[in-house]
Amino acid sequence: MGFVAGQGKDDGAGGPGVPGGPGAASENDALPGGDSAPGTDAASMPGGDAAAQLDAQLPGFDWALLPEGFSRCTLQAPSGPLAAISCGDPSSPPVVLVPGATGSKEDFVLMMPILAAAGFHTLSFDLAGQYESAAAGPENLIPAGRHYTFELFANDVLSVLRGLGRPAHVVGYSFAGTVSGLACAREPGLFASLTLLSCPPLAGQSFRGVSRIGPLTGIAPAGVGAALMVWGIKSNVIPVRPGRLRFARDRFKLTRRASVTDIVGLMKHNPDLVPDLSAAHLPKLVAVGGHDLWPTRLHAEFAKSIGARLAVYPGGHSPCETSPNQLCRDLLQLFGPTIP
Repeated sequence: MGFVAGQGKDDGAGGPGVPGGPGAASENDALPGGDSAPGTDAASMPGGDAAAQLDAQLPGFDWALLPEGFSRCTLQAPSGPLAAISCGDPSSPPVVLVPGATGSKEDFVLMMPILAAAGFHTLSFDLAGQYESAAAGPENLIPAGRHYTFELFANDVLSVLRGLGRPAHVVGYSFAGTVSGLACAREPGLFASLTLLSCPPLAGQSFRGVSRIGPLTGIAPAGVGAALMVWGIKSNVIPVRPGRLRFARDRFKLTRRASVTDIVGLMKHNPDLVPDLSAAHLPKLVAVGGHDLWPTRLHAEFAKSIGARLAVYPGGHSPCETSPNQLCRDLLQLFGPTIP
């Protein structure tokens, strides 16, 4: 399908509409309630699309088992140790993929080998408080904090990027899209490009734009939203394959509930990324599923406002899982030629 709108000038599973669902929806194959743009489903186009055909044939597997070709490491960040995985030649141009709330680095295991084969070094890490980065948190800051904040997460991302020694292509998924946008606003020189994957497209109470129940999301406290998110994933409200469901449930044995609760609260006070990102002179992409939590028209408006391209894929909130070949194809187009 490729880029479908908004040419840039510079060119975790909760139930549908659960407050905090953007992170939770990382487990979803599809989420009802979106309004996909006409003609943007590559699989339905005459003759189809090679990447879409590959995505349609994705096999089920055990997400808890890291495929061959990956390496594990630990990154030291201001909030504490962050569990990470990488794939590809470390001397190649870096791509950093940041998962969202209730998600983990494994959310990108279908994408990372594709990008590595194209000549990039891919790196992903669990956010502080999430899965195998559960030991990272505000108590490790100097001075110690009490809550997970936008500043904590952005500082961690910036720490990882500084450690690479050169600008990286950054993909921020859902809540981490907002975090990556904040990091880019602070130190744009660390970014070779910025992709916002299923990123909340609204400032302020971002859940207000969620399809169907948006107006009701301001009522539920953050703790209730976090509890609903966790319940939705564990209950498999939106069915996923057994291997994915087991992994999604098992992650909660490590993920700190406080981090999920704080993130839901943060997303009710989403920063306005438009002024800084619209002024950022680097390639930008907004990538979403046609049935995301937020309607496609909101993502399209957001993409246009920051001077980004827009790509829309079949499925819901998790193109990294359901459309990895199509998403990687568009990322490689965004990145441009690989630097030897």
